[in-house]
Amino acid sequence: QVQLVESGGRLVQAGGPLRLSCAASGSIFSINAMPWSRQGAGKQRELVARITSGGSTNYADSVKGRFTISRDNAKNTVYLQMNSLKPEDTAVYSCYAETHSGSLYFDYWGQGTQVTVSS
Repeated sequence: QVQLVESGGRLVQAGGPLRLSCAASGSIFSINAMPWSRQGAGKQRELVARITSGGSTNYADSVKGRFTISRDNAKNTVYLQMNSLKPEDTAVYSCYAETHSGSLYFDYWGQGTQVTVSS
C-alpha cells in the first residue's frame, strides 16, 4: 500500500504563487507515476500534471507554462509549483500514486488540499 499526504493549499490572490506538496510512504517501489489532479465546484476532475518514476512530465493545456511538477526522491515527495494563479484554478487538488505489482494496477489517493484563488 501507499499512503499520500498533501499539504500547501490555502487562499491566495490571483497572480500569486503557491506550492503544493505530496508526501508518499509505504510501498514506494511500486509507484510508476504521481499525478496531480483537481476538481472545482461543479466541475469534472481534471488531470493537471503528471511525473513518472523516470522523471517524464506532462501538463494540462490549461496550466502549461504556469505550473511545474517536480519530485524529491530523498523525501519521497512530489511538488506542484503553481505560478500566475487564476480564479479558475480554484479547486481541491489531489495527488495520487499509480502503482503496479505484478499484473495488478491500482491508484492510491491522498485526501486533497483546497486551493482558493481570489480575484
